[in-house]
Order: sequence, then structure tokens, then C-alpha cells
Amino acid sequence: MLKDDSKRIKMTRHLTYIFLTIGLISCGLTLDKNEKVKSGEIEISWVDNLTGDFSFTKNWNYPEGVYKNEFGQLSCDGLCPPEIDRMKDENGKIHKDSLTAFYKLVDTTHQFHSIQSDAWTYEWAGTNFVTVTKKNADTTICYTHNNVATHSSLIFTITKDKCIPTIELNSVTPTGTKTYYCKGGQIEIDKGLWKKGILKANFDFVFDHKENPDKPMYWKGKIYANIDNK
Repeated sequence: MLKDDSKRIKMTRHLTYIFLTIGLISCGLTLDKNEKVKSGEIEISWVDNLTGDFSFTKNWNYPEGVYKNEFGQLSCDGLCPPEIDRMKDENGKIHKDSLTAFYKLVDTTHQFHSIQSDAWTYEWAGTNFVTVTKKNADTTICYTHNNVATHSSLIFTITKDKCIPTIELNSVTPTGTKTYYCKGGQIEIDKGLWKKGILKANFDFVFDHKENPDKPMYWKGKIYANIDNK
């Protein structure tokens, strides 16, 4: 009888240990899954040589507001230094003796495109530029530039092997500022160029659209940009 009781006790302990182990594993998997969904993190795929068409980097624009006037001069309209107004005549022609001073105030450099993307989000009409800044050894932040017609910016934080994307809307309507969180997607980053201070990436993100869940909110495209140190 003692041997049988001992066997039963051992068997009971063994089964208890198995069930506890399965329970802990299940809880761990559930927590990990929930945390990932809650945080909106995307695991980065590091690629040795990211291929694809990145020829958009050869395209460029003048800074916003700079244009060529009817006299063949590069002029500025909109967000411009107020000092330049007195350097033009009534027809908008820049006085010859003011050209040097004018171009010291107005930036007319060629700005090469650093992103090519397609998106559906609010108040978005396209963007050609991103800024990528390294905050510290583990964290880099990337954001797209808004313009006259585009008021939604893609912002994502890269921390080690994780990417956390959001869309920030700075609406011109009473809606004001609103943030949309990522709920899925993927991103590939060229590992070799990353080490050299260049972000070359291919991404496809989907965002939570609470206003209309049946209308997908997304942002996908390619980035090629220098990483600035803080």
C-alpha cells in the first residue's frame, strides 16, 4: 500500500507540474501577443541588400514657396522673409541690384526626394521628404514633412529590432491634432546602409481607423535618407 500511495503522490505531482507549465506558457504567449497588439510594434526585417526601384531619389524640388517667375528669376511666394518684398517691383520682378541680397534670404537649393509613398489618411496629398534623426544609441525617429496640401505625417520610432509607426494629423479643420496607431504591417531595412548612417527601407503599414473601420487606413512606400545625429 505504501508503494502504491507513493506512486500516486509522484504521479499527482508530475501531472500538476505539467498543467502548471502549460498554464504558464499559455499565459506568457497571451501576454506577449496582447502587448504586441497594444503597443503597435512591427518587427524589423533586416536585409543584407535591399533591392527595388529607388530612382525617386534623383527627383528634386525647390523649397516650398520658391518658383520661377515670368522673368526667369527664382522668386518666393507664401512663407517668405518679409524683407524681400521691397526687393521687387510692382510686377514681381526682382531688382537687379537686389539679386545677391535676395538669394541670401531665400533658399533656392535643390531638395532631393527622400520618400516615395502611397497612403490613405486624412488631409494627405503626397509628400516627398522625410527627416531621420538618431536620438541615442538605440532609438531613431523618422517623420515625413507636411506641406500646403498635406497635413498628415507618418512618424515611426525605430528601437533596436522594433518599429513603432503612427500617423499624426494636424488638421486645418476643428478636428485639430489626432494620432492614429499602427495595427499591422511590415518594414524591411538595409542593414549595411543603416550601419553607414543611411535609412533605406521598404514599408507597408496599416492603421486603426476608428471613425470608419471598413475603410482601411494605410501608408506604404520606400525611404532613402541620411540619418542625422541629434
